[in-house]
Amino acid sequence: MGKIEFLDQQGSFRVYQPEDYSGLYFPLAGDGGLKSCITPTLGGDSKRDQNHFLMEPVSIENLHNNKNTRNFWCRIKNRGYWSACGSSAEAEFLRFTGEQEKSVLEAGFMWQKLTRTSAVHGLKAEITSFVTVDGAMEVMMTELTNITEEPLEMTPIAVMPVYGRSADNIRDHRHVTSLLHRICTTDYGVEVTPAMSFDERGHQKNHTTYFVYGSTGEGEAPAAFYPTVGEFIGEGGSYLIPEAVRTEKPGAVAGSKAEGKEAVGALKFAEILLKPHETVCYLTLGGMTDERSQIEPLTASLRQRSQVKEAYDEVKRYWTKKVNITFKTGNPDADNYLKWITFQPILRRIYGCSFLPYHDYGKGGRGWRDLWQDCLALLLMDPSAVRQMIIDNYGGVRVDGTNATIIGNAQGEFIADRNHITRVWMDHAFWPFVTTKFYIDQTGDLEILFEKVPYFKDLQSKRGTDHDTGWDETYGKCQRTEGGVVYFGSVLEHLLLQNLCAFYDVGAHNEMRLHGADWNDALDMAWENGESVAFTSAYAGNLKEIAHCIRLLEQETSCKRFEIAEEMGMLFAGGRELYENVEKKRGILDAYLEKCAHNLSGQTMIVKAEQICSNLEEKADWLMEHIRMQEWIAEDEARGWFNGYYDDHKNPVEGCKDGKVRMMLTSQVFAIMSGTATPDQIRKICQSADKYLYDEKAGGYRLNTDFGEEKMDLGRMFGFAYGEKENGAVFSHMAVMYANALYRRGFAREGNKALQALLNAAMNFDNSRMYPGLPEYYDLSGRGMYAYLTGAASWYLLTMVTEVFGVKGVMGDLVIAPAFMPEQFDAQGNAEVKLIFAGKKFDIRFSNPEKCECKKEWIKSVLCDEKQLEPEAGAAYAVRIKKEWIKQLDAEKEHVIKILFGR
Repeated sequence: MGKIEFLDQQGSFRVYQPEDYSGLYFPLAGDGGLKSCITPTLGGDSKRDQNHFLMEPVSIENLHNNKNTRNFWCRIKNRGYWSACGSSAEAEFLRFTGEQEKSVLEAGFMWQKLTRTSAVHGLKAEITSFVTVDGAMEVMMTELTNITEEPLEMTPIAVMPVYGRSADNIRDHRHVTSLLHRICTTDYGVEVTPAMSFDERGHQKNHTTYFVYGSTGEGEAPAAFYPTVGEFIGEGGSYLIPEAVRTEKPGAVAGSKAEGKEAVGALKFAEILLKPHETVCYLTLGGMTDERSQIEPLTASLRQRSQVKEAYDEVKRYWTKKVNITFKTGNPDADNYLKWITFQPILRRIYGCSFLPYHDYGKGGRGWRDLWQDCLALLLMDPSAVRQMIIDNYGGVRVDGTNATIIGNAQGEFIADRNHITRVWMDHAFWPFVTTKFYIDQTGDLEILFEKVPYFKDLQSKRGTDHDTGWDETYGKCQRTEGGVVYFGSVLEHLLLQNLCAFYDVGAHNEMRLHGADWNDALDMAWENGESVAFTSAYAGNLKEIAHCIRLLEQETSCKRFEIAEEMGMLFAGGRELYENVEKKRGILDAYLEKCAHNLSGQTMIVKAEQICSNLEEKADWLMEHIRMQEWIAEDEARGWFNGYYDDHKNPVEGCKDGKVRMMLTSQVFAIMSGTATPDQIRKICQSADKYLYDEKAGGYRLNTDFGEEKMDLGRMFGFAYGEKENGAVFSHMAVMYANALYRRGFAREGNKALQALLNAAMNFDNSRMYPGLPEYYDLSGRGMYAYLTGAASWYLLTMVTEVFGVKGVMGDLVIAPAFMPEQFDAQGNAEVKLIFAGKKFDIRFSNPEKCECKKEWIKSVLCDEKQLEPEAGAAYAVRIKKEWIKQLDAEKEHVIKILFGR
């Protein structure tokens, strides 16, 4: 029986015999620079970006058979040769003959330590792996101990193969690109500098040098090198039984050169006599740089064990400090899992969606939706830089209300699409306001709505239906006016434009068109007639909330009028007659898109705040009423749900067909979250979801029921096996959003059920087969798939902090309104969260000795730093602390808030 054992309260854990579990891998990265992944046998890869891989790229499918990877070999006189990480033919044979070596893996944020013991060879190895905080190098510290009572004569050999090129060359021109390699050995290592970057669209001179350096723990250089694969593995050999390990092969000396070969950093150290119980240390460093002259000083800084130990301790301190939210409930293991879930949004910022072994999301970077949702977690953990990030992100919005889909390397840099395909995801305009509203609530900074930002411009026009033939690269990537100047609009204008354009972009049933897909990228085959009722609900909620924000803005700043682009005026048309007429709505959108197809006029108009608000609220109310009337499916008195989609044949997707229930979770989530679903409808949705979608073993609520057909008129998801990925898996992201929506609407117990099912599934290591954290989804058997890089982590963290613990901002004030279940307190009735709010450190402690319901009426006392706080009369929140009071608190001190509940 496998188990995760936690070593502390900071998420560090231990697993015994980890190589017995397929598909395990761990992230190692710096804050910039190298992004690595590593398995229990030191498999995996390391890269800077798509075009610069230090080690050969791996996917989940070759993790278990890719032996072209890190290793540390010991050739022991009279005892054979041993792989200290278990990556050898012998180790694999022993695993299946009952003589398996003992192995233990320990890991924490961005570090891994593998301990392996061989009674046959008389050695114990501890291999500690990490990437330096600055991302300059991956470090492997190998400590070997003689566990026998006699001295051992041995020759150590450290190995790190060097791929040294783009991931595109893993298949295309693999051999040809090796011909570009220029390999040399130095006193301490192997360097590989390809002559050029190979790309048939245009070859370029290469400036990157890949290197593998090594030394003993005392700083002594290797005795010899095997810098090419042929030299190392030998004719007919392999990485599992390399010739240089099996035989007394001499190796190359420092100063040797080779060209046109596959490279490997194989470092042979001097033969040693290891006394009984003596320990010796070896250090291996791998990295890349565009300044070759920097390799020697860079590696010299980590040439001795003491230096590496200091860098290792720095890594531990740095990432532990970054994960600055701590939960304490009645379950210490769950609290540690929550630590890892808190860490996942940081990993997403570093790796994007593409640079770990499940790399189905292409060639790097984050998508538009990812960018905005990851900001939610940043606002809870590190809000200092989020304001400018939000402002810059609006620069990706087009004047037709769509947006660039890929974020470049620099903040505020955008690319239309990584694959140069003209596409529109109809949900994209929904997310920016969600994040901006959360930012405003956390900070009280309404002024951000006045910030001026340009619009993105490229060939795509008219919401992906046309090309602007007047645009080329000389025009630039910022929208211009007829006068040729870049146009700047306020953040508020960007928000209005995105959501109003979506309102008019409707299909035959007066629901918003699906276009290329919505949140579910696999609903991608209904471009002509597909409609997303789910996100029509979502936009309705946005329109209402934007109006609320403008009213607050008017109240706080006395600003009663706003400036917008003149072309936008027509989007504020109103009235039921218009809203119910599909052709008229499309006509307004078409007229607007035609006006701004190439340039804007540059003219602006002034609109009253009240006029904007009443128009948005009227539109929102009509949408919600329309959906309730047209899309509700009443199964019986107890159950019902909303139809969320129309396919490309204009047919409703959900309901009952041929006696089979068709229900999708996404459709219910946004109906609940937006306020479209009434409380009675929510109760019926919960009953239906429990009956048709809930599977406890697989992690909770599935994304959909089994439609039993390949719907070529809706999306590729129906081609996937049922229970996998978007077709009926327990998809963590939407399951968490379901929980969040339920909490928001006052259905805490139902929301807790969804949250807890996901966490329980992850914590069942024998079933989930994954390190701590939340996967993208669970397959039919409950195995966690696509570890680490999922937006679900941001939403889980957000829900735990703002709904379960109830700690959130409202216009910059700190409010606390918990929605705990009794089991979320420890045995004494205590729960606790530590976090940062408004730049101040808070330790918020809840005491509920009777484990009663957390009603605000049952608060007995509230203390902040032992000072009594009086609950605000008539407030909707249990506790509300004004931002003015928070500003006066000491930023260096941790402030303790104690809340006592009792009947």
